[in-house]
Amino acid sequence: MQKFSAVRTGLLCLTLLSVTGLASAQSKVAIINLQRAVLESDEIKKASSELEAKYKPRQQAAEKLQQDLQSIQQQLQAGQGKLSPQGEADLQAQGTRKQRELTRVTEDLQADVERDRNAILGKSSQQMQTVVKQLAEAKGYDVVVDTQTTVYYKPALEITTEAIAAYNKAYPAK
Repeated sequence: MQKFSAVRTGLLCLTLLSVTGLASAQSKVAIINLQRAVLESDEIKKASSELEAKYKPRQQAAEKLQQDLQSIQQQLQAGQGKLSPQGEADLQAQGTRKQRELTRVTEDLQADVERDRNAILGKSSQQMQTVVKQLAEAKGYDVVVDTQTTVYYKPALEITTEAIAAYNKAYPAK
């Protein structure tokens, strides 16, 4: 019985030593603001400018429709009591058509911009995660945590700027 107890005590000591060794080994942790890293990359800045240019004519068309609608509303207000019933009905119908057209154009524009934006951000986010993984492996980080899920961290642990630079090098804006 004593022999069994000595073996158990020895195993317990070995287990405690190995756990203590693991606990004292420190993990290298880095913090990143992944959203900022993606949004501040040169590729996203360029894509944002391109999206703005691509949809500018449609935005201007929507603004023109809005101005036309306001003009019709002003005509109706200014002509109240002065317009014939037919003239007033025509302006009302014209305003209704313009409002429908404005709603359709605006909704289509928003949907198209959102679709393109999500496609660009999705691709860039995946690429940024690859860059962050490579950066972590190169720097020996065990864990990289997003600032959005972190309550507190020392600013020295943040690698966002470094990740942006690595991303811009790996995926230069064309």
